[in-house]
Amino acid sequence: MNQAALNLIAILIFAMTLSSLLGPWLHISPWITAIATAGILGFATLDNFSWQGRGANLVLDWMAGFSSDHRERVIRHEAGHFLVAHQLQIPIMGYTLTAWETLKQGQPGLGGVQFDVQALDAELQQGKLSAQLLDRYCAIWMAGMAAEDLTYGNIQGGSDDCRKLRSVLASLRYVDAQIAQKERWAALQARTILQENQSAYQALTHAMQQRSSISDCYHAIEQNLGAVDSL
Repeated sequence: MNQAALNLIAILIFAMTLSSLLGPWLHISPWITAIATAGILGFATLDNFSWQGRGANLVLDWMAGFSSDHRERVIRHEAGHFLVAHQLQIPIMGYTLTAWETLKQGQPGLGGVQFDVQALDAELQQGKLSAQLLDRYCAIWMAGMAAEDLTYGNIQGGSDDCRKLRSVLASLRYVDAQIAQKERWAALQARTILQENQSAYQALTHAMQQRSSISDCYHAIEQNLGAVDSL
């Protein structure tokens, strides 16, 4: 079962347990709690096996979306991916900032920046990957976390990004120590790009808040490249 479904189950089961404890005082029938609990478990099972966790993603993202801080963090995380991809000349095909936007586009997960991965997939299928292309994608995958760390001093998202990076490196027969070293290197590269282009990053963040098109996001970056600014 995926992590989103497990998180949702934990939250709802806690709520059901609390309601059962408070039921006598709130005059809530134990049958209601039992039926609700069974319904939650049934939904989680169906979601995991039939919808690949999309239902849990939607519910959790909807709940988190009530927090303006969460919405801002998501945008800043994804803007980090976007800017670093732009600077490393990897084409961006689109972006989403909520699970609902992602679902409407037929994509998995909670949201994110979609890159052109044709070159990456082609080289991986051939069992090889140029060092330059690998380094670029590793920096892009780590860029969301680098953006969070620069902005907030901590990281909350990025587990999927780490899994992508580790999966690719493992397929190239990197051992654990080499993977950890590559992660650190890529995080530093992403952080450096963001620090050197902070004005462009801020302009991009604003553009993504407005749900601007890809071309408008590119324009926001290019209009602010070279400006002297830093965190």
